[in-house]
Amino acid sequence: MTTLRTGPEAVYDVLGIGFGPSNLALSIAIEEHNNTSGDVITAGFLERQPQFGWHRGMLLDDATMQVSFPKDLVTMRNPASDFSFLCYLRERGRLVDFLNQKTLFPLRAEFHDYFEWAAARMRHLVEYSAEVLQIEPVRAEGGEIRWFDVTSRDPDDPGRTVVRRARNICVAVGLEPHLPPGTVLSDRVCHTSELIPRVAEMAGAPVRRALVLGAGQSAAEAVDYLHRVFADAEVCAVFAKYGYTPADDTPFANRIFDPEAVDVYYTSPPEVKQSLLEYHRSTNYSVVDSELIESLYATMYREQVHGRKRLRMMNVSRIRDVREQDGRLAVTVEYLPTGEHEVLDADLLVHATGYRSQDIGALLGETAKLCLRDDEDAIRVDRDHRVKVAPQVTAGIYLQGGTEHSHGLTSTLLSTTAIRAGEIRDSLLAQRSLTAN
Repeated sequence: MTTLRTGPEAVYDVLGIGFGPSNLALSIAIEEHNNTSGDVITAGFLERQPQFGWHRGMLLDDATMQVSFPKDLVTMRNPASDFSFLCYLRERGRLVDFLNQKTLFPLRAEFHDYFEWAAARMRHLVEYSAEVLQIEPVRAEGGEIRWFDVTSRDPDDPGRTVVRRARNICVAVGLEPHLPPGTVLSDRVCHTSELIPRVAEMAGAPVRRALVLGAGQSAAEAVDYLHRVFADAEVCAVFAKYGYTPADDTPFANRIFDPEAVDVYYTSPPEVKQSLLEYHRSTNYSVVDSELIESLYATMYREQVHGRKRLRMMNVSRIRDVREQDGRLAVTVEYLPTGEHEVLDADLLVHATGYRSQDIGALLGETAKLCLRDDEDAIRVDRDHRVKVAPQVTAGIYLQGGTEHSHGLTSTLLSTTAIRAGEIRDSLLAQRSLTAN
C-alpha cells in the first residue's frame, strides 16, 4: 500500500533511501523536531524490504548486543525521548526485570524488537517494498540542480514505478555480505546473514559435518550455534589466525566510538586517520567477545576429556576448493604452514566473512557524477554527512554509512546513530536557511 505522497506538487525536504536503524533514527529526529517547531521538515523513506528487518539471519536466541543499550536510536541525542530502549521496555512490561539483570547489553533479538517497535510508530513516513531504481538530478531554469527525482517500485504493483521529488536525499542502504572471490552460493553454501533460515531448512535432515569460515564474532557465534543445533555433527572452524582474537572493549579503547572521536578523526590528516583505524581495529574487526572464546575453548576441552570430539579448530588454514555433488560438499582445506591439503565431506559451509559497504555509485547512477572525490577516489563528505558536490548543485546528498574514510569506525556501527541523525536533521535546517537567504 502506498503511504507517501506523489505528484509534481509533492516536493520533500528529504527522502531517505533505505529504512534500517540509521534512517529510522533520522525519521524520529525529524518527527520530534516537527512536533515542537513550526519549521517543519517534510520527509519520507523508501525501503525495499516488505517490513523492517535488521540482520534477521543472525538473531540467535542467546546472542547479545555488542553496544550498550543507551546507544539506541535516540538517547545520546535526546535522553528524554519516548523512543528510547527504556521506554520500549516500560511499554513491554519488562523494565524492572531487565534492570534486575544488571547488564548494559540486551539480547540481539530484543533490540531488534525494539527497532520494530520504533519503526511501527514511524510507519506513516515509510513505504516498504519500494526498491529505489533511479535517482536523477533535476535542474531549475538557471541550470542549478535543485532537486532529485527518485524512482521506486510501486508496492501495489511492482511492475509500475513511482517518481518523487526531493530537495535532499539521505542514503542509508546498509552493508552487503562479503564473500571470497569465486564463492558459489547454494542450498549447502551460505553467508552468516542467512544462517538461521538456512539451518531451519535443514531441520530433520542428517547433518554430519558443518564448516564455518572466518575468525570474527559472527564466525564464533555461528560455530557455537551449529554445535548446539546439530548435536551429532562435527563442526569445524576454519581461519587463518592461530586462534580467535578477543575484542578490546575496555573503556579507553571504546572512546574511539565517542561522538567527539568523530570530530578528531574527521579533522586529522590521512596518515593519522590510517593509524587510528589500524590501532583500533581490535575493537570491531575480526575479533570475538572473550566470554564466547572461553566458552568455545571449554567445550572443545570437555569433548577431549570425554573422548568425543565434535568441535574442531582448523587454525592457520584456508579453504582452497569447494565442490558440490549429490547434495554433499567436498571442501579442500589447506594447512598454511605445510601446504598440506585435507578434503572434508560436509553438509554445510557457512561463510562468516563479514560485510562491506554497498556501492553508492551504482545506486546514484548519473547523480554520482556530481559527487566530488578525493585522491583515493573516495567520495568527499562534509562533517555534517553531506556529500561535497559540484558548484551548480544545491540539492543535498547525505550518507549514513560508507564514510569510514572520513568519519571513522562508527560509520557503519550503532554507537553514534542517534547523534548522527541529529546532525543530519540540523544540517537540513541550516541548509534551508542558507537557501532562503
